[in-house]
Amino acid sequence: MDNSGGARSALIVGAGIAGLTAASALARRGWLVEVIEAGAEGATAGWGLSLTGPSLRALDGLGLADQCLAAGYGMSVITNVDADGAATPIGLPRLIGRDRPAMAGIARPELHRILRAEALRLGARTRHGLSVSRLDQGDGRVRAELTDGTTRDVELLVGADGIRSVVRDLIGRSAPIRYHGQMVWRALVPRPAWATGIHTFAGVGHQTGVVPISPSQAYVFLTENGVRPDVLPDADLAARMGELLAPFTGRAAEVRPEVARSGSVIRRPVQTAFVDAPWSAGTSVVIGDAAHAPSPQMASGAALAIEDGLVLAQELDRCEDVREALETFTERRRERCSVLVRTSVAIARLEQEQRHRDAYPLIETCHRRMAQPA
Repeated sequence: MDNSGGARSALIVGAGIAGLTAASALARRGWLVEVIEAGAEGATAGWGLSLTGPSLRALDGLGLADQCLAAGYGMSVITNVDADGAATPIGLPRLIGRDRPAMAGIARPELHRILRAEALRLGARTRHGLSVSRLDQGDGRVRAELTDGTTRDVELLVGADGIRSVVRDLIGRSAPIRYHGQMVWRALVPRPAWATGIHTFAGVGHQTGVVPISPSQAYVFLTENGVRPDVLPDADLAARMGELLAPFTGRAAEVRPEVARSGSVIRRPVQTAFVDAPWSAGTSVVIGDAAHAPSPQMASGAALAIEDGLVLAQELDRCEDVREALETFTERRRERCSVLVRTSVAIARLEQEQRHRDAYPLIETCHRRMAQPA
Protein backbone atom coordinates (compact mmCIF):
# COMPACT_ATOMS: atom_id res chain seq x y z
CA MET A 1 0.00 0.00 0.00
CA ASP A 2 1.60 3.27 -1.15
CA ASN A 3 1.74 5.91 1.56
CA SER A 4 4.31 8.12 -0.12
CA GLY A 5 2.03 11.10 0.35
CA GLY A 6 2.35 10.81 4.13
CA ALA A 7 -1.17 9.51 4.74
CA ARG A 8 -1.58 6.79 7.33
CA SER A 9 -2.52 3.36 5.99
CA ALA A 10 -5.11 0.84 7.16
CA LEU A 11 -6.03 -2.68 6.11
CA ILE A 12 -9.57 -3.74 7.02
CA VAL A 13 -10.37 -7.46 7.00
CA GLY A 14 -14.07 -7.92 6.30
CA ALA A 15 -16.41 -5.96 4.01
CA GLY A 16 -19.51 -6.22 6.15
CA ILE A 17 -21.28 -3.47 8.06
CA ALA A 18 -18.47 -2.77 10.54
CA GLY A 19 -15.69 -2.99 7.97
CA LEU A 20 -17.29 -0.72 5.38
CA THR A 21 -18.34 1.82 8.00
CA ALA A 22 -14.80 1.93 9.36
CA ALA A 23 -13.46 2.26 5.81
CA SER A 24 -15.60 5.33 5.14
CA ALA A 25 -14.89 6.92 8.51
CA LEU A 26 -11.11 6.47 8.11
CA ALA A 27 -10.98 7.46 4.44
CA ARG A 28 -12.94 10.61 5.24
CA ARG A 29 -10.12 11.51 7.64
CA GLY A 30 -7.40 11.02 5.04
CA TRP A 31 -6.35 7.44 5.70
CA LEU A 32 -5.31 5.18 2.82
CA VAL A 33 -7.73 2.29 3.21
CA GLU A 34 -7.84 -1.16 1.67
CA VAL A 35 -10.65 -3.59 2.49
CA ILE A 36 -10.29 -7.31 1.86
CA GLU A 37 -13.18 -9.75 2.02
CA ALA A 38 -13.12 -13.56 1.94
CA GLY A 39 -16.54 -13.78 0.29
CA ALA A 40 -17.49 -13.09 -3.29
CA GLU A 41 -18.31 -9.57 -4.40
CA GLY A 42 -21.98 -8.74 -3.91
CA ALA A 43 -22.62 -11.64 -1.52
CA THR A 44 -24.62 -10.73 1.61
CA ALA A 45 -26.02 -12.96 4.34
CA GLY A 46 -29.71 -12.69 5.16
CA TRP A 47 -32.61 -10.69 3.77
CA GLY A 48 -33.02 -7.74 6.07
CA LEU A 49 -32.17 -6.07 9.34
CA SER A 50 -33.25 -3.27 11.64
CA LEU A 51 -31.40 0.01 11.86
CA THR A 52 -32.28 1.17 15.35
CA GLY A 53 -31.91 4.76 16.52
CA PRO A 54 -28.22 4.41 17.39
CA SER A 55 -27.61 2.97 13.90
CA LEU A 56 -29.30 5.94 12.25
CA ARG A 57 -27.48 8.39 14.50
CA ALA A 58 -24.10 6.92 13.53
CA LEU A 59 -25.09 6.78 9.87
CA ASP A 60 -26.18 10.40 10.09
CA GLY A 61 -22.67 11.21 11.26
CA LEU A 62 -21.45 9.73 7.98
CA GLY A 63 -24.10 11.55 5.96
CA LEU A 64 -25.85 8.28 5.05
CA ALA A 65 -28.99 8.17 7.22
CA ASP A 66 -31.30 9.68 4.62
CA GLN A 67 -30.06 7.31 1.92
CA CYS A 68 -30.80 4.36 4.21
CA LEU A 69 -34.24 5.70 5.10
CA ALA A 70 -35.03 6.16 1.40
CA ALA A 71 -33.92 2.61 0.60
CA GLY A 72 -35.66 1.05 3.60
CA TYR A 73 -38.80 1.55 5.65
CA GLY A 74 -38.93 4.05 8.51
CA MET A 75 -40.85 3.26 11.71
CA SER A 76 -41.00 4.27 15.35
CA VAL A 77 -42.97 1.60 17.24
CA ILE A 78 -42.42 -2.04 18.14
CA THR A 79 -45.66 -3.85 18.97
CA ASN A 80 -45.26 -7.01 21.05
CA VAL A 81 -48.32 -9.30 21.07
CA ASP A 82 -48.72 -11.98 23.75
CA ALA A 83 -50.06 -15.46 23.10
CA ASP A 84 -53.44 -14.27 24.46
CA GLY A 85 -53.53 -11.40 21.94
CA ALA A 86 -52.67 -8.56 24.33
CA ALA A 87 -50.52 -5.96 22.56
CA THR A 88 -47.72 -3.99 24.23
CA PRO A 89 -46.40 -1.15 22.04
CA ILE A 90 -42.93 0.25 22.68
CA GLY A 91 -42.29 3.75 21.36
CA LEU A 92 -38.64 4.25 20.45
CA PRO A 93 -36.69 7.49 20.87
CA ARG A 94 -36.13 9.51 17.69
CA LEU A 95 -32.42 10.18 17.77
CA ILE A 96 -32.00 12.01 14.45
CA GLY A 97 -34.82 14.51 14.73
CA ARG A 98 -38.56 14.57 15.33
CA ASP A 99 -39.22 14.73 11.60
CA ARG A 100 -37.42 11.45 10.91
CA PRO A 101 -38.28 7.91 12.08
CA ALA A 102 -36.86 6.28 15.20
CA MET A 103 -35.58 3.29 13.24
CA ALA A 104 -35.73 1.64 9.83
CA GLY A 105 -35.92 -1.81 8.37
CA ILE A 106 -33.72 -2.30 5.32
CA ALA A 107 -32.71 -5.09 2.96
CA ARG A 108 -29.15 -6.19 3.68
CA PRO A 109 -28.09 -5.85 0.02
CA GLU A 110 -29.36 -2.26 0.02
CA LEU A 111 -27.45 -1.34 3.16
CA HIS A 112 -24.32 -3.02 1.81
CA ARG A 113 -24.69 -1.14 -1.49
CA ILE A 114 -24.90 2.22 0.31
CA LEU A 115 -21.96 1.53 2.62
CA ARG A 116 -19.77 0.16 -0.16
CA ALA A 117 -20.53 3.04 -2.53
CA GLU A 118 -19.60 5.57 0.15
CA ALA A 119 -16.33 3.80 0.98
CA LEU A 120 -15.37 3.69 -2.70
CA ARG A 121 -16.39 7.33 -3.22
CA LEU A 122 -14.03 8.33 -0.44
CA GLY A 123 -11.15 6.43 -2.02
CA ALA A 124 -11.09 3.09 -0.18
CA ARG A 125 -10.08 0.08 -2.28
CA THR A 126 -11.77 -3.30 -1.95
CA ARG A 127 -10.65 -6.80 -2.95
CA HIS A 128 -12.70 -9.98 -2.64
CA GLY A 129 -11.74 -13.61 -2.22
CA LEU A 130 -9.00 -12.65 0.25
CA SER A 131 -8.33 -12.93 3.95
CA VAL A 132 -5.30 -12.68 6.20
CA SER A 133 -3.20 -15.71 7.15
CA ARG A 134 -0.44 -14.24 9.30
CA LEU A 135 0.28 -11.06 11.24
CA ASP A 136 3.58 -9.69 12.50
CA GLN A 137 3.40 -6.71 14.85
CA GLY A 138 6.27 -4.26 14.43
CA ASP A 139 7.20 -0.94 15.97
CA GLY A 140 4.07 1.06 15.23
CA ARG A 141 3.17 -1.05 12.19
CA VAL A 142 1.77 -4.47 11.34
CA ARG A 143 2.79 -6.73 8.48
CA ALA A 144 -0.07 -8.86 7.15
CA GLU A 145 0.36 -11.87 4.92
CA LEU A 146 -2.73 -12.49 2.83
CA THR A 147 -4.15 -15.76 1.61
CA ASP A 148 -2.94 -15.06 -1.93
CA GLY A 149 0.66 -14.86 -0.69
CA THR A 150 0.97 -11.07 -0.94
CA THR A 151 1.76 -8.87 2.05
CA ARG A 152 0.65 -5.49 3.37
CA ASP A 153 2.69 -3.26 5.69
CA VAL A 154 0.29 -0.83 7.39
CA GLU A 155 -0.09 1.34 10.47
CA LEU A 156 -3.48 -0.12 11.37
CA LEU A 157 -5.15 -3.48 10.85
CA VAL A 158 -8.85 -3.80 11.60
CA GLY A 159 -10.48 -7.19 12.02
CA ALA A 160 -14.12 -6.76 11.02
CA ASP A 161 -14.46 -10.36 9.91
CA GLY A 162 -17.41 -11.54 11.97
CA ILE A 163 -18.15 -13.88 14.84
CA ARG A 164 -15.64 -16.46 13.55
CA SER A 165 -12.93 -13.85 13.13
CA VAL A 166 -9.57 -14.97 11.80
CA VAL A 167 -7.98 -11.71 12.95
CA ARG A 168 -9.22 -12.25 16.50
CA ASP A 169 -7.43 -15.58 16.61
CA LEU A 170 -4.26 -14.19 15.04
CA ILE A 171 -3.94 -11.46 17.70
CA GLY A 172 -4.63 -13.93 20.50
CA ARG A 173 -8.02 -12.63 21.62
CA SER A 174 -10.20 -15.66 22.26
CA ALA A 175 -13.98 -15.41 22.43
CA PRO A 176 -15.97 -18.63 22.84
CA ILE A 177 -18.97 -18.80 20.51
CA ARG A 178 -22.01 -19.76 22.55
CA TYR A 179 -25.19 -21.32 21.16
CA HIS A 180 -28.36 -20.41 23.05
CA GLY A 181 -30.77 -23.19 22.08
CA GLN A 182 -32.57 -21.22 19.39
CA MET A 183 -32.67 -21.22 15.61
CA VAL A 184 -33.91 -18.09 13.86
CA TRP A 185 -35.80 -18.36 10.58
CA ARG A 186 -36.30 -15.46 8.17
CA ALA A 187 -38.49 -15.40 5.07
CA LEU A 188 -38.81 -12.57 2.55
CA VAL A 189 -42.49 -11.75 1.88
CA PRO A 190 -44.65 -8.92 0.51
CA ARG A 191 -45.22 -6.33 3.23
CA PRO A 192 -48.68 -6.67 4.81
CA ALA A 193 -50.59 -3.37 4.79
CA TRP A 194 -50.86 -3.40 8.60
CA ALA A 195 -47.08 -3.83 9.08
CA THR A 196 -46.11 -0.16 9.51
CA GLY A 197 -43.76 -1.02 12.38
CA ILE A 198 -42.16 -4.11 13.85
CA HIS A 199 -44.68 -6.65 15.18
CA THR A 200 -43.72 -9.62 17.36
CA PHE A 201 -46.06 -12.47 18.31
CA ALA A 202 -45.50 -14.82 21.22
CA GLY A 203 -46.68 -18.37 20.70
CA VAL A 204 -46.63 -21.57 22.68
CA GLY A 205 -43.05 -22.70 22.24
CA HIS A 206 -41.86 -20.23 19.61
CA GLN A 207 -42.01 -16.53 18.65
CA THR A 208 -42.58 -14.90 15.30
CA GLY A 209 -42.76 -11.40 13.91
CA VAL A 210 -42.81 -9.12 10.88
CA VAL A 211 -40.23 -6.45 10.04
CA PRO A 212 -40.90 -4.11 7.07
CA ILE A 213 -37.79 -3.44 4.98
CA SER A 214 -39.33 -1.40 2.14
CA PRO A 215 -42.78 -0.17 1.13
CA SER A 216 -43.30 -3.44 -0.75
CA GLN A 217 -41.30 -6.01 1.25
CA ALA A 218 -40.92 -7.36 4.77
CA TYR A 219 -39.32 -10.32 6.37
CA VAL A 220 -41.02 -12.72 8.72
CA PHE A 221 -38.84 -14.10 11.48
CA LEU A 222 -39.49 -17.11 13.65
CA THR A 223 -37.44 -18.03 16.71
CA GLU A 224 -37.48 -21.78 17.20
CA ASN A 225 -36.75 -22.74 20.80
CA GLY A 226 -35.11 -25.83 22.28
CA VAL A 227 -33.49 -27.20 19.14
CA ARG A 228 -30.03 -28.37 18.18
CA PRO A 229 -28.07 -26.22 15.70
CA ASP A 230 -28.54 -28.63 12.81
CA VAL A 231 -28.74 -27.93 9.08
CA LEU A 232 -31.82 -28.54 6.93
CA PRO A 233 -31.92 -28.79 3.11
CA ASP A 234 -32.68 -25.42 1.51
CA ALA A 235 -35.52 -26.96 -0.47
CA ASP A 236 -37.32 -27.88 2.78
CA LEU A 237 -37.04 -24.54 4.56
CA ALA A 238 -40.17 -22.73 3.34
CA ALA A 239 -42.49 -25.67 4.00
CA ARG A 240 -40.98 -26.35 7.41
CA MET A 241 -41.23 -22.69 8.46
CA GLY A 242 -44.86 -22.74 7.36
CA GLU A 243 -45.45 -25.74 9.63
CA LEU A 244 -43.88 -23.95 12.59
CA LEU A 245 -46.19 -20.98 12.01
CA ALA A 246 -49.33 -23.18 12.00
CA PRO A 247 -50.18 -22.73 15.72
CA PHE A 248 -50.18 -18.92 15.47
CA THR A 249 -53.44 -17.04 15.05
CA GLY A 250 -54.45 -13.50 14.12
CA ARG A 251 -52.09 -11.40 12.05
CA ALA A 252 -49.28 -13.90 12.50
CA ALA A 253 -51.43 -16.49 10.75
CA GLU A 254 -52.06 -14.10 7.84
CA VAL A 255 -48.41 -14.18 6.77
CA ARG A 256 -48.11 -17.97 6.88
CA PRO A 257 -49.23 -18.58 3.25
CA GLU A 258 -46.69 -16.04 1.99
CA VAL A 259 -43.93 -17.73 4.01
CA ALA A 260 -44.83 -21.14 2.62
CA ARG A 261 -44.58 -19.71 -0.91
CA SER A 262 -41.39 -17.73 -0.29
CA GLY A 263 -38.34 -18.62 -2.31
CA SER A 264 -36.12 -16.77 0.14
CA VAL A 265 -35.93 -18.52 3.50
CA ILE A 266 -32.88 -18.88 5.74
CA ARG A 267 -32.31 -20.54 9.13
CA ARG A 268 -29.44 -19.62 11.44
CA PRO A 269 -28.38 -20.51 15.02
CA VAL A 270 -28.64 -17.89 17.76
CA GLN A 271 -25.04 -17.44 18.88
CA THR A 272 -23.11 -14.84 20.84
CA ALA A 273 -19.47 -14.00 21.49
CA PHE A 274 -17.68 -11.37 23.53
CA VAL A 275 -13.96 -10.63 23.84
CA ASP A 276 -13.26 -10.12 27.54
CA ALA A 277 -9.60 -9.27 26.90
CA PRO A 278 -8.50 -5.99 25.27
CA TRP A 279 -9.77 -5.81 21.71
CA SER A 280 -6.39 -4.75 20.34
CA ALA A 281 -2.84 -6.05 20.18
CA GLY A 282 -0.15 -3.69 18.95
CA THR A 283 -1.75 -1.77 16.10
CA SER A 284 -4.36 -4.43 15.28
CA VAL A 285 -7.93 -4.33 16.60
CA VAL A 286 -11.19 -6.27 16.24
CA ILE A 287 -14.56 -4.54 15.88
CA GLY A 288 -18.18 -5.50 15.23
CA ASP A 289 -19.15 -9.15 15.67
CA ALA A 290 -15.46 -10.07 15.84
CA ALA A 291 -15.37 -8.32 19.25
CA HIS A 292 -18.99 -8.51 20.45
CA ALA A 293 -21.68 -10.54 18.71
CA PRO A 294 -25.15 -10.24 20.33
CA SER A 295 -28.12 -12.47 19.67
CA PRO A 296 -30.76 -10.89 17.40
CA GLN A 297 -33.39 -10.23 20.09
CA MET A 298 -32.38 -6.58 20.54
CA ALA A 299 -32.03 -5.98 16.77
CA SER A 300 -28.93 -3.94 17.58
CA GLY A 301 -25.98 -5.86 16.17
CA ALA A 302 -25.87 -3.50 13.20
CA ALA A 303 -25.97 -0.50 15.54
CA LEU A 304 -22.92 -1.66 17.45
CA ALA A 305 -21.05 -2.44 14.22
CA ILE A 306 -21.76 0.97 12.67
CA GLU A 307 -20.92 2.79 15.89
CA ASP A 308 -17.65 0.86 16.15
CA GLY A 309 -16.45 2.09 12.76
CA LEU A 310 -17.26 5.70 13.58
CA VAL A 311 -15.89 5.65 17.14
CA LEU A 312 -12.68 3.94 16.01
CA ALA A 313 -12.02 6.75 13.53
CA GLN A 314 -12.81 9.37 16.17
CA GLU A 315 -10.32 7.89 18.64
CA LEU A 316 -7.64 7.63 15.95
CA ASP A 317 -8.28 11.30 15.20
CA ARG A 318 -7.97 12.23 18.86
CA CYS A 319 -4.83 10.20 19.66
CA GLU A 320 -1.74 10.45 17.48
CA ASP A 321 -0.43 7.12 18.80
CA VAL A 322 -2.39 4.28 17.18
CA ARG A 323 -1.90 1.90 20.10
CA GLU A 324 -3.24 4.44 22.56
CA ALA A 325 -6.20 5.14 20.28
CA LEU A 326 -7.07 1.44 20.10
CA GLU A 327 -6.91 1.15 23.87
CA THR A 328 -9.21 4.12 24.39
CA PHE A 329 -11.53 2.77 21.69
CA THR A 330 -11.94 -0.45 23.69
CA GLU A 331 -12.47 1.49 26.93
CA ARG A 332 -15.12 3.64 25.29
CA ARG A 333 -17.00 0.72 23.73
CA ARG A 334 -16.65 -2.21 26.14
CA GLU A 335 -19.41 -1.53 28.67
CA ARG A 336 -21.98 -0.46 26.07
CA CYS A 337 -21.39 -3.53 23.93
CA SER A 338 -21.26 -5.85 26.94
CA VAL A 339 -24.64 -4.62 28.17
CA LEU A 340 -26.19 -5.23 24.77
CA VAL A 341 -24.79 -8.76 24.50
CA ARG A 342 -25.83 -9.66 28.07
CA THR A 343 -29.31 -8.24 27.55
CA SER A 344 -29.81 -10.13 24.31
CA VAL A 345 -28.84 -13.38 26.06
CA ALA A 346 -31.22 -12.64 28.95
CA ILE A 347 -34.08 -12.06 26.49
CA ALA A 348 -33.31 -15.33 24.70
CA ARG A 349 -33.53 -17.13 28.02
CA LEU A 350 -36.84 -15.48 28.93
CA GLU A 351 -38.26 -16.40 25.54
CA GLN A 352 -37.39 -20.04 26.07
CA GLU A 353 -39.02 -19.91 29.50
CA GLN A 354 -42.16 -18.41 27.89
CA ARG A 355 -41.77 -15.31 30.08
CA HIS A 356 -42.45 -12.81 27.32
CA ARG A 357 -44.01 -10.17 29.56
CA ASP A 358 -40.81 -10.12 31.59
CA ALA A 359 -38.78 -9.62 28.41
CA TYR A 360 -40.70 -6.57 27.11
CA PRO A 361 -39.57 -4.08 29.81
CA LEU A 362 -36.01 -5.41 29.49
CA ILE A 363 -36.11 -4.68 25.76
CA GLU A 364 -37.49 -1.17 26.29
CA THR A 365 -34.93 -0.36 29.00
CA CYS A 366 -32.04 -1.52 26.84
CA HIS A 367 -33.25 0.49 23.83
CA ARG A 368 -33.38 3.59 26.00
CA ARG A 369 -29.91 2.91 27.36
CA MET A 370 -28.59 2.44 23.83
CA ALA A 371 -30.13 5.82 22.94
CA GLN A 372 -27.45 7.43 25.10
CA PRO A 373 -24.42 8.74 23.17
CA ALA A 374 -21.93 6.14 22.01
